[in-house]
Parts: sequence; C-alpha cells; structure tokens
Amino acid sequence: MEQLRVLDVFARYIDVDILRGISIRVEDGEIVTIIGPNGSGKSTLLKTIIGFLRPHRGTIEFQGSLISGLPVEDIIRKRIAYVPQVSNIFPSLTVGENIEISIPRRTTDAEARIHSVLAVFPKLKERLKLKAGVLSGGERQMLAIGKALVTRPLFMILDEPTAGLAPLMAKTIFEIIQRIRDEKATVLMAEQNAKMAMMTSDRGYVLELGKVAMEGEGRAILQDPSIGRLYLGERVEKG
Repeated sequence: MEQLRVLDVFARYIDVDILRGISIRVEDGEIVTIIGPNGSGKSTLLKTIIGFLRPHRGTIEFQGSLISGLPVEDIIRKRIAYVPQVSNIFPSLTVGENIEISIPRRTTDAEARIHSVLAVFPKLKERLKLKAGVLSGGERQMLAIGKALVTRPLFMILDEPTAGLAPLMAKTIFEIIQRIRDEKATVLMAEQNAKMAMMTSDRGYVLELGKVAMEGEGRAILQDPSIGRLYLGERVEKG
C-alpha cells in the first residue's frame, strides 16, 4: 500500500525554486532514503512534505488524501512525525520532560507510551532526570527520535539522523531506524551518509539541483559507479 506520493512538486524560498518537479513515493513498511549534495533539495523536500513550505506546483498525498497546502498541525494529526536535523530537543528540560511534553493531548496511555520509547532507547532510561543539554550527540538524536515515537506515528520523516555522529553511533542509529520500521512505522529520511543509509534502506532517491537524478533499490544505487565516485570517495577505473 502506498503511504506517500509526491507528484511533480515545485517549492521555493522567496522567488527561487529549490524543488523543480520532484516526484517520489513511499510504500507501507519501507525505509526510503534521499541522498544528494548540499543544496540539492533534500531538507527542502522534507519540510515541504510536513508543511513548513507549500508547493506552488504539484501535489503531495498521504494514504490517498491530499496534504499539500495543509497547516503543519493538520499534517501531524495524520500521525506523521518529523525529526529535524537541528533544534530537535529542548536542552533546558530533562530527558523525561522532553518525552512527556511530546505526548499528544487527551492521551489515556501516556505511561505505556513512555515505556515503549524507553524500550527502544534503554540509555535514555538512565538519563531521565538529566538536562537534555548535557547529552552526547548520539543521545540527543535518540531523544529526538524518541520524542517522535511517543506520538505513535504511522510515518516518520528524519532529516540527517546521523549528522555529526561517530561511525559506531551512526551504525546504532541506523539499526534503531530499522527496528522502528519493523515494529512501528514507515520511514522517509534524508542522509549524507550514503553508504550506510542505502544499505539500511529498501529504496532510495538521488537528488541533484532540485530534481530526481536516480531512483531504485538502496543497494542497487550504491553499485552505480557515479554514486561511488560522488558520495563514497571511490575511484572509477577507466576501461
């Protein structure tokens, strides 16, 4: 079943188009990753899907219903969660308060939701009373994802979830993303760590200058010589 369809979307900042006719789809239960150089439109696409930017052309549908043009809060109510790359936690609040403040209003199972998040991130259980601002980069990212999970989303959007993390912590985050997909939600993410992201993903898209330059299965994209050269630092042998 198709969860998300982005069709021929154009979006701009001021009067400059950043997205120039992008079309992607995400099926139920998939991890789909978007890669591309800086300025290719990865984060802009995610912000347009969640409603921070409105496309001036094209459409975005979630589970068959049009969401392009809706306010952010209405899109989130459809159980779509968004984890931005920066400013994704409240440093002055404790870890526990960060999680609690993210629980939707009028929820009757708040305690169960918190326990569910801590089951995914046992490290956070040890740090519930600490100010979030003292956490390591990896722990902050766990908390940011945990804040999204406590809403019990059907669909998660992650912007650069391993940015700035050491390789071992990045590997841990990707393993957690796979677990989230297996147990809870469909995932769409943008990533700079192309190799690990595509090995984790079912499918992927490569963006260049606001357009889709390539799409396919994650591992198949990695085997393309141009991807190896541009994103993995590999040398392409001449015949």
